Amino acid sequence: MEKYTDLHCHSTASDGTLKPQEVVKLAVDSGLASIALTDHDTADGLDEFMKAGENFGIETIPGIELASGYKNTELHIVGLFIDYKSRALKESMEYIVGEREDRNKRMIKALKGLGLEVSLEELEENAGGNIITRAHYANVLVNKGYVKTKQEAFDKYISAGRPGYVKRETLTPKKCIEVIRESGGIPILAHATLYGFGYLEIHETVGLLKEYGLMAMETMYSTYTEKQAEEMRKICEYYSLLKSGGSDFHGANKPDIILGTGMGNLRIPQEFADKMKSIL
Repeated sequence: MEKYTDLHCHSTASDGTLKPQEVVKLAVDSGLASIALTDHDTADGLDEFMKAGENFGIETIPGIELASGYKNTELHIVGLFIDYKSRALKESMEYIVGEREDRNKRMIKALKGLGLEVSLEELEENAGGNIITRAHYANVLVNKGYVKTKQEAFDKYISAGRPGYVKRETLTPKKCIEVIRESGGIPILAHATLYGFGYLEIHETVGLLKEYGLMAMETMYSTYTEKQAEEMRKICEYYSLLKSGGSDFHGANKPDIILGTGMGNLRIPQEFADKMKSIL
């Protein structure tokens, strides 16, 4: 019988709404053979996640999703099978935390200048921790009645180019890939269609990233059309990369995305995870 996995999902350690152990329980209930936790720029949820895997009897894969500045956008590099207590990862996390704190101060100031009173304490309470993303800003803006929906918050205030947005300093794509490999993991280009590139530009970007040490890319993802998935497979195979895939589950913060099946169109073979593991 075919076994399935989900190699891209989030918990309350970043911007998801389920605790790491709840993600594991949901994976078990969903019939998955394995599950990876890939929170944004943090490994804080992985101890709880790995322990829950032992308790529930499911393979848990320690991961992370690192943001990197590239051209006029932000590429996301997922790392799977990482040693999340490695020195290389710890040092990078310290840099990222410092940059996030600086950005939060500047975003709060920018929103205040627009008459939108948002405090760090409110954001931390909404986030349930120290990792604050724009999703948490959107939630607070909705809760305080400044906007009706999270999408309105992004459209009016906190998307790139809007008056409440502040660009944050990130690691370079090369550094993200190096950190993941130094931590014993496999670096993967996440959701390549979401960066506003045409297929040729994606192709060129993947080629550059492979020179830096990229080992895989997501050929299956919740929002890929059949055409996009086919093109991602072709690019992946052209560069002899490993295939990965995931739902990008966030719980209630992305209510249309279901763990393991995305928008109903995903069934990610366990073989993807097994092949990665076999080369470590």
